[in-house]
Amino acid sequence: MIRSVVRGFGASLPKRVMTNRDLESLVETSDEWIVQRTGIKQRHIAGEGETTASLGAAAAEEALARAGLTAADIDLIICATSTPDNTFPATAVNIQNRLGMHHGFAFDVQAVCSGFVYAVATADLYIRGGMAKRVLVIGAETFSRLLDWTDRTTCVLFGDGAGALILEAQEGEGTIADRGVLTSNLRSDGVHREKLYVDGGPSTTGTVGHLRMEGREVFKHAVGMITDVIEGAFNATGTTADDVDWLVPHQANKRIIDGSAKKLGIPDAKVVITVDKHGNTSAASIPLALATAAGDGRIKQGDLVMLEAMGGGFTWGAVLLRW
Repeated sequence: MIRSVVRGFGASLPKRVMTNRDLESLVETSDEWIVQRTGIKQRHIAGEGETTASLGAAAAEEALARAGLTAADIDLIICATSTPDNTFPATAVNIQNRLGMHHGFAFDVQAVCSGFVYAVATADLYIRGGMAKRVLVIGAETFSRLLDWTDRTTCVLFGDGAGALILEAQEGEGTIADRGVLTSNLRSDGVHREKLYVDGGPSTTGTVGHLRMEGREVFKHAVGMITDVIEGAFNATGTTADDVDWLVPHQANKRIIDGSAKKLGIPDAKVVITVDKHGNTSAASIPLALATAAGDGRIKQGDLVMLEAMGGGFTWGAVLLRW
């Protein structure tokens, strides 16, 4: 059985760090208020010349270097983003060009904060279907450029960055002991659109627009939706929370992460948290967290890792993989 195995990982963050204290000079808020309600202490904000594509390409280059590969070894690039450099072409194609890759194919996936989970699931299907041997999966965002910096309920939450994984086709035995993606569980429901959306777009206003969110409504749905898809992944593989070595959640809000882990019975020591340093980087948050935990040696080869996310739409999903 062909499995999609992690071959390399990488990350890229803008140079500028914005602390909660910095935000106090922009809107009526405080470091204590932000930390208590979200767990966020700082975030990175893209500056001049730093774009979704440039951050994504830098993360991709690091992943390739760690894997001992070059762009010539990649068949497909999938970029999860809600903040493309241009309406078209796809940011993935822009990254492909930046990497000097002139073969294969590339496209974007748009599922907001769930984008990276959707992209990993999509890459896995291309690999198992025989259309690609190696796929560069990227989550990259410059969400700061969608923010209304006078809206204190949203501008304190988000940051910019990019992370990348290289998935490679390898032969497995078809058991949960295999390395690679073991199962994916994706969901969406458009009835929740008004709870988290951007109030602009080419087909409606002709503008980029700003992010709008009903925070309490998002929080109310988040834990239940997240645990639902994770339990679906457990059921599909015959595993339980006790088998999981690491939960790598979308880094939106520490209270949501804590609530989900508690409901699933996953101890805090097994949960990767980076929201304090990065804020909510949407589709980039999971690959940034993976790069952090794998880079410092916490996530090791053979570990069972659960990825989960929920985003605007709503979209939500989980991927269970063995590192």
